[in-house]
Formats: sequence, structure tokens, C-alpha cells
Amino acid sequence: MSTQTSQPEAKVGALEPEKAIAEILISSARIQERVRELGAAISRDYQGKDLLMIGVLRGVIFFMADLLRAITIPVAMDFMAISHYGPSQRMRGVVRLIKDLEEPIEGRHVLFVEDIVDTGFTLGYILKILRTRQPASLEVCVLLDKPRLRLIDLDIKYKGFEIPDRFVVGYGLDYRQRYRNLPFIGVLDPQVYAAS
Repeated sequence: MSTQTSQPEAKVGALEPEKAIAEILISSARIQERVRELGAAISRDYQGKDLLMIGVLRGVIFFMADLLRAITIPVAMDFMAISHYGPSQRMRGVVRLIKDLEEPIEGRHVLFVEDIVDTGFTLGYILKILRTRQPASLEVCVLLDKPRLRLIDLDIKYKGFEIPDRFVVGYGLDYRQRYRNLPFIGVLDPQVYAAS
């Protein structure tokens, strides 16, 4: 969902993964270990509660699928899809819903699952929308956090990793719809998006 604020301008074409990744920031094994830890914490904290996990398509699907498998209590899931109105609105996090939730959230314990958070504007805007629907509780679980880019205060209950302000792909995160399928989090080589 995040725009990765420092996202480069697109260039036609993309390199093969072995040439496109400058550095593996977080290995597949480390991701899976952390997902298991998050799943255990969520299972403990939501024991006996009506838990609904919500994610925004598409970047979150890998993380959310693995997280669901790591949770040992009953849990429901739902997805939203959003679109930014334009570049200026993107920086303020103003979005329009392309796909709304199918599950009602009133009176339920909602865990919003996010792939990456930087400025926090988009996440803050979505949480504001969800709060109007009166869930019993609303918490956030994020895989990757770029706290140095944060421009609004957010309460993130579950956090996978803090990362530096670098453009990353893999494990659901993409560059022009490519590299989502990489099993690790990698730093995209600047040659992929550098001007020709």
C-alpha cells in the first residue's frame, strides 16, 4: 500500500532479479522467523476474541498469508483495494476505495495488516475510515517500518522490522509490478530505475 516515498521514477523494462537486487536486506529465513513470532504474539493477545485481519491489496498478500498460517486461533480476513487521487494527494494519503470490505467490522477486533509504512499518511487515512465503522478495537501489524520518514503519529502494535530509507522489493513489494515474488526483502539497484 505504501508509496515508498523515495520511489524512483519508472524506466521502461526491468532487469532479472539477480541483476536488479543490490543487496539482500532481510533474508527469507529471517522473515519467516519474525512472522512466526508475530503470529504467536497475535494468537496470545487475541485469544477468545473475534479477530478480523484486514489488508490492502496487493503488496500485503505474501505477509498476510504467512501471518495467517502462523496464527493459532480462529481468525477471519478481508481485503480492501485503494487508489491515490494523484501525486499531490498521495503525499497526504488521500485515497479512494476501489474495493471495500465485505466483512462488517462493527464490534469486532480488527487487526490492520500492512506491508510497509513510511510517512504514515495513507495508513492514517485508512485507519480514520475504519474507526468510523466502530470496531471493538483497531490495531496495526506492519512488516516493514521506515520511522525516519514518518510525518504523522501512528500507534503500531506489531512490527516486523525497522528499515532504512531505501527502495525495497520482494515478499510482495514491487517495482512496476515486478519482483513481488522474491522470497526476501532486497534493495533495488539504482540501475533499474536510473535515467537512460
